[in-house]
Amino acid sequence: MADNPYSSLPDHRFWRKAVTGLPPFAIDPLLSTPFKIAREDRVATGGSCFAQEIAHRLQTSGYTYYLAEKPPQGMSAEEALQRNYSMYSCRYGNIYTTAQFRQLIERAYGDFKPALDYWNRPEDGRFVDPFRPRIEPEGYETLEAMRADRESHLAAVRHMLETMDVFVFTFGHTETWRHKADGAILQLAPGVAGGEWDENVYEFYNMTVSEVVGDFLAAVDRMRAVNPKVRIVLSVSPVGIIATYEDRHVVVSNVAVKSILRAAADEVVRARPNIAYFPSYDLVNVSPNAARFYRDDTRRINPHGIDRTMKMFFDHFTDRAREEAAVRSLKVDVAAEAEESARVVCDEEAIESA
Repeated sequence: MADNPYSSLPDHRFWRKAVTGLPPFAIDPLLSTPFKIAREDRVATGGSCFAQEIAHRLQTSGYTYYLAEKPPQGMSAEEALQRNYSMYSCRYGNIYTTAQFRQLIERAYGDFKPALDYWNRPEDGRFVDPFRPRIEPEGYETLEAMRADRESHLAAVRHMLETMDVFVFTFGHTETWRHKADGAILQLAPGVAGGEWDENVYEFYNMTVSEVVGDFLAAVDRMRAVNPKVRIVLSVSPVGIIATYEDRHVVVSNVAVKSILRAAADEVVRARPNIAYFPSYDLVNVSPNAARFYRDDTRRINPHGIDRTMKMFFDHFTDRAREEAAVRSLKVDVAAEAEESARVVCDEEAIESA
């Protein structure tokens, strides 16, 4: 056969050799990473609920999971967990869109002060923060308490951004809700966990690839202005969306959302140095794995799928030769995994109970 551009390519470039010809457990789409994570590196997390899986594994494998917003002294571990002090590195809850993340940074540094200040819960009138309405399970008794907690939170966000070594962020969604007055991005639709839906005040918006890319790169540039050496691990959540506001089937919207986010991630890693793409979405959704890695609800990832994706993370982002203990700790304990998975908080799930 005559030579052609594909003649001398390695096996991993061919579907037959890299997918069809391998058992599912041997498929590994991550070939290399631009950096490694050391045990002493302060690794912060944010994004959609799948990022919590990485946080859980970091905490149990001897690495430095960076908790920049810690519970008040004297608070029990149980209460801290209930009040979301360990969900992410700071108490921002799920950050579903890149626009939400960019605005969080802008609010932390005083570059953007939304006109929207607070919501009340319809069931008891207690106050909630519109930008993280489920962070306090019981809400706030007074507006002053909510504002004070918000300022403390934003100070913790600034501290995290300026002192972290690695930031792991998971793209989760493109559909979002915003305040018409100034475009402030909300975590959840008004009325789901506070506030009241009013089409004259709020609007639905679905982001494009270019908007996802633009917002995240703006966030990266802002982070690196205060922390030039921060390294970033970017992924796309394999967890399916729980609902769509678009006038179409949720399956169609889910494919559109994930396709937009995956395309955006590809552009982002090409646009800036020291941003690594972690292909958790790709591994879970490759045809030999999809039926094995999803739970019965076909939306969330089961313990086996989580274990496989996290093993890939540690295999490539850490030095296996020096970190054998960390790798050994990734062996599946089904009971422990089920308990950890039950703790993963997806604010979006409030949609179904609203």
